[in-house]
Amino acid sequence: MPLTSKREQYLALMRQGMSNAGASRAAGVNRKTGHRWLYGRVVTTRTGESRTYAAITGPAHPVSARYLSEAERISIADGLIRGSSIRAIAGELGRAPSTISREIRRNRDAGSVAYHPYRGGHRAARRRVRRRPRKLAHNPELRTAVTDRLEGRWSPEQVSRMLPGLFPGRPEMQVAPETIYQALYATGPERLVREGVRRLRSGRVHRKRRRRSGERAGRFVAPMVMIDQRPADVAGRLVAGHWEGDLITGSANRSAIETLVERTTRYVLLRHLPDGHGAERVRDALVDP
Repeated sequence: MPLTSKREQYLALMRQGMSNAGASRAAGVNRKTGHRWLYGRVVTTRTGESRTYAAITGPAHPVSARYLSEAERISIADGLIRGSSIRAIAGELGRAPSTISREIRRNRDAGSVAYHPYRGGHRAARRRVRRRPRKLAHNPELRTAVTDRLEGRWSPEQVSRMLPGLFPGRPEMQVAPETIYQALYATGPERLVREGVRRLRSGRVHRKRRRRSGERAGRFVAPMVMIDQRPADVAGRLVAGHWEGDLITGSANRSAIETLVERTTRYVLLRHLPDGHGAERVRDALVDP
């Protein structure tokens, strides 16, 4: 019986009130395996470090959708037992074959071709939580070069693009913009400069989470029509009568001008909005001739 079915059978029997020993015997798994599924476990390594593995009380979910879940790893093990190919297993899970191949190669038992889903998941989790030292915190020369540019009101993107030319042939002296942002927003001794985010032009104290395209919520009640869904005659500027609108705001958003551009003739209309540029004001300016 596949491991997935065994786990589901074990959990179903436990929900019915059966003992761990009885449910494990009926599902065909070791009693210790059932106990670990039900209560989790704490493992102490040779170095004295304690690792806690949570109990499995239902379908396992990954930290992120891009990581393989425990259920997927069990399906991989079942597929290998059946003799399925890597591509067949990947097709069943909706994953790339390279993802399945890499998972088996990295997380199978050392010195063996056998793949164990639970031990493989533990190995992947240990690698994922491994904390690497921050580059800017352990390279004084790079830290000084970045800090000096930030004090000159350079953006992290500008600093990142400048470094390869300033230190040619030295990859250790190159850093991504995101690394600079993380060092600025860090707390404690790893913070890049004492003022932190005040070195940024925006002065934003907290970072804004970037939503994925599927997570973005529309600002209007009616369903929006995206620009890339325009008909071909509109996109190709073949028929006159299609307009594009935009808003130009002044200093501190205290003033605004509404622009309308006819796509074919490029005829432009400008509307001053002295009384505000909220949705209602912009709508009224569009309707009013």
